Amino acid sequence: MRAVVLVKHGPPEEALELREWPEPVPGDGEVLIDVAAAGINFADIVARVGLYPDAPKPPCVMGYEVAGTVAALGPGVNGFEPGRRVLAATRFNGFAERAVADTRNVLPLQDGMSFEQGASVPVVYGTAYAAIELMASVRTGETVLVQAAAGGVGIAALQLLRARGAEVIGTASASKHDAIRQQGAAHAIDYRTQDVKQAVDRITGGQGVDVVLDSLGEFRRSFSMLRPGGRLIAYGASNIVTGDRRNIMKAIREVATMPRFNALKLMNENKAVMGLNLLHWWDQRGSLEEFINPLVSMMEQGVVDPVVAATFPFSRAADAHRFIQERRNIGKVLLVPDKATAL
Repeated sequence: MRAVVLVKHGPPEEALELREWPEPVPGDGEVLIDVAAAGINFADIVARVGLYPDAPKPPCVMGYEVAGTVAALGPGVNGFEPGRRVLAATRFNGFAERAVADTRNVLPLQDGMSFEQGASVPVVYGTAYAAIELMASVRTGETVLVQAAAGGVGIAALQLLRARGAEVIGTASASKHDAIRQQGAAHAIDYRTQDVKQAVDRITGGQGVDVVLDSLGEFRRSFSMLRPGGRLIAYGASNIVTGDRRNIMKAIREVATMPRFNALKLMNENKAVMGLNLLHWWDQRGSLEEFINPLVSMMEQGVVDPVVAATFPFSRAADAHRFIQERRNIGKVLLVPDKATAL
């Protein structure tokens, strides 16, 4: 089979190659999936640059989520039959014509939902659900600041928060403001031309927000915008990626300057800081079922409505990485096997 292989760390044109790759064999409790679409996440960009310690060593195949049809069943699998349309979370190895997934991380693909939309669900909506429901426990009427609101997790968070009845402030470049408003943002801040904290103070009358969802790594500033009882959910640090090659010293400086939160101060201010790493949670719990199973009813109700920004064939994986790294996407960017038609 063919797969997008990370052959080395560096610029996408040098690091990514379409190669023949061994076909996976489903093990106990796993299904083999003919991949019709695979979602790209910013973690794939960080891995390509060489700043993601959890990624396998090159040469390897990245990719955390796919949609397609069941091709074969591993031992002990019930409830899935060959030919069934599914979406799945994959622990790497998603950017290939075939991938395996544990059935605990596999969901039926809803009628009327495309493969591209299905491959847009597991990671970004799982992350948004974990942050909003399990960690922040957002309540109706609370004010939530979503950083990078036009990205994959950002759009997912907007939709879930809209259903929750929260008042949402989203940060995005000005050209994306109409899009994030359509997805549920009541207020939009242009992070390129506005001071985000000053804008939040203006919107909230100086009270601050109840929750900040921060994928950028701007934790000090995000924390400063919380009101008493506020919760900061830190689930990414995309600002450490500023080029095509790994800059260890810059990454060390970025990490070294991140705030250290004092437990006594947190107690006195009635605030909370929580970190979310979906891959580590996956490893510790053994599956993502507690995140993705609740999404079934949300898909049926139309709460989960994936926004596809662009689709690229495997042979143009480098262009897809550029598209994301240059922050051009509104919603999800996907890869499809070359035999499929790219948008």
